Amino acid sequence: MTSDAINDPSPHPFTRRTLLRGLGAGLALAPLGALSACEGADSTPGAGGAGGEGDGTGEASAGGEASAGGEAGAGGEASAGGEGDWASSGTGSMSGDYRDPFTDDQGAACALTCAMTLGPCYAQTIERKDVSEGYPGLPVRLALRVVDEACSPIEGATVDIWHTRNTGLYSGDDAVDMCTSGDEDALSHRYFRGVQPTDAHGRVDFDTCYPGWYSGRAIHIHFTVRVGGEEYVTSQLFFPEALTAELFGSHPEYAALGQPDTTNASDSIYGGEEYVLSTERQADGSLLAWKTLVIRSSLADELCSTGGMGGPPGGGMGPPPGG
Repeated sequence: MTSDAINDPSPHPFTRRTLLRGLGAGLALAPLGALSACEGADSTPGAGGAGGEGDGTGEASAGGEASAGGEAGAGGEASAGGEGDWASSGTGSMSGDYRDPFTDDQGAACALTCAMTLGPCYAQTIERKDVSEGYPGLPVRLALRVVDEACSPIEGATVDIWHTRNTGLYSGDDAVDMCTSGDEDALSHRYFRGVQPTDAHGRVDFDTCYPGWYSGRAIHIHFTVRVGGEEYVTSQLFFPEALTAELFGSHPEYAALGQPDTTNASDSIYGGEEYVLSTERQADGSLLAWKTLVIRSSLADELCSTGGMGGPPGGGMGPPPGG
């Protein structure tokens, strides 16, 4: 993405071709199996959603500016955070008044975020903060900060994310067919896909919903970080197991789908605890989830890999719940 594209608030598509052109050796697509249609789940946008395009500004949240220090919280345990039940009905219920999680001093050097597979479900994306397009689910403020190996923030990097909706389906008519199961609603939308540039603190915030699961994979969020339009790392982030078990056991928009059939530890792509998001429930019932992403100082530097470059157990992407 050029600097002009970053400054222009209108949507800017990124295609799979754009991303694949910049991929390093070893970022092979995951092997796939059949993904059947999801049954028994609401396929219409939730009434409480914030609508399609979001604000498109790429600005950090109003909940405080990120510092250049390290991130708060220890690798991935859910905190009680706020009082009461989890929120539902999507991002429309979010207050936006969330604390800055990036406050602790992380030290003089940061460990690189290593590559994991791109996977088969990347598709055209849109520059925006709210990626939900009004779909239901537990609202999540996803706060990501991009720094280099000296822990210095990277301004103007672009962070591209994509993940499933609560029912386990990806969106987009240009995604691989098995990612959408041929579902007409999934094909006609581009939910839970978005890209934004980082601010002066290296921070970017997305408003999204807790992802769903499909057979053979733990719940995850894909991301790519680019600088000057060049891909620096493509990898994945995961959620704490206890939090996932709680939501799929009792949350009204997840419980009917049953518990995921794959844990973080049994997922063949999972890179370890350092790829689990730190999480905290907020006073409005939303989830604050955050992670610092550490990229190479130069493309000439070696890109590390977690080893999670293959497909999920069983050799392919399995069906979503009820499929």
